[in-house]
Amino acid sequence: MTTPIFRTAVASLSVLALTAGAALAQTVGPSGDTATPSTEVTVSDDQAAALAGQGLTAALLWHDQSDFVNAVTAGATDEFTRLGIEVVATTSAAFDSAQQLADVETAMALQPSIILSLPLDPVAAAAAFRPAAEAGVSLVFLSNLPADFVHEVDYAAIVTDDLFEMGKQAADVLAEAIGGEGEVGWIFHDATYYVTNQRDNAFKTTIEADYPGISIVAEAGIADPARAEEIVNAMLLQNPGLDGIYVTWAGPAEGALAALRGMGNTDTKIVTLDLSEPIALDMVRGGNVVGIVADEAYELGRAMAAAGVLHHLMEEVPPFIIAPALTVTADNVAEGWQQSLRRDAPSSVLDAAN
Repeated sequence: MTTPIFRTAVASLSVLALTAGAALAQTVGPSGDTATPSTEVTVSDDQAAALAGQGLTAALLWHDQSDFVNAVTAGATDEFTRLGIEVVATTSAAFDSAQQLADVETAMALQPSIILSLPLDPVAAAAAFRPAAEAGVSLVFLSNLPADFVHEVDYAAIVTDDLFEMGKQAADVLAEAIGGEGEVGWIFHDATYYVTNQRDNAFKTTIEADYPGISIVAEAGIADPARAEEIVNAMLLQNPGLDGIYVTWAGPAEGALAALRGMGNTDTKIVTLDLSEPIALDMVRGGNVVGIVADEAYELGRAMAAAGVLHHLMEEVPPFIIAPALTVTADNVAEGWQQSLRRDAPSSVLDAAN
């Protein structure tokens, strides 16, 4: 997913669902909701036929503008087009809760049947989206949930990544790159944020449970991505023999990579989450980066649209839906970019890969 939102997430969102004393874990939703794979959330041909002549419309009220958001929009728009539903508004709040409120108010003037959005701040979003919920709009949220919103009463579903699987895959690819043995550093997001907290802890859980030959010997929290280079410099000063480093997402991973380059360190491997041109370019050139774990952003959008339609049809919709994760390496970078974002990888990456 794109750069995390530095705001407090819903406190009730669980971080991990772990069986007692076991390594089994999974991504969970509010109050421990079990995740439903996005592939199980579909609108059948018969259900699509029931929409004919209803004149349904949709609004896509996003938190920001990015390649990730573009891919989510494409997935949602294609599904709405298939079902004959017009998208009447697409907005970006630029990470501003006040702007998100204004976007909701503007969209409601168009009387949409369905709204897809990522709430920026749970408390502010509750006030912003309450009129839509009370008007009977089918609300589907990406990753976050407005405070005190109740499934089926106020919203159709939350759709997000398979967050635990993203962290697990990051652990797996780093472990493979260092031969299943060695010492690694763990740079986690030092903020209460549902998405990054689950992903980060999944990496640590997997290393500790599945790779007895690997030790996490250095840990550092990061709130400001601009401090990544400084943090890695300090981490390597105290642990010069680190075999690998996990970095919470691609933005600070770019700083981590700069730190390693500044030291002339070509041995310490990096794994991170979310696609990034500089990170991918280092990876395909055989640098420090050994893998990037990404979400299927297009599939997130498709599933959100489907959930909204099913809710409008008064069909049962699971409260918590997850789209698959995928590991992107130098060997599959072109395919991975397409699978995640439904667009070509940057030309610099493709040229270097070839």
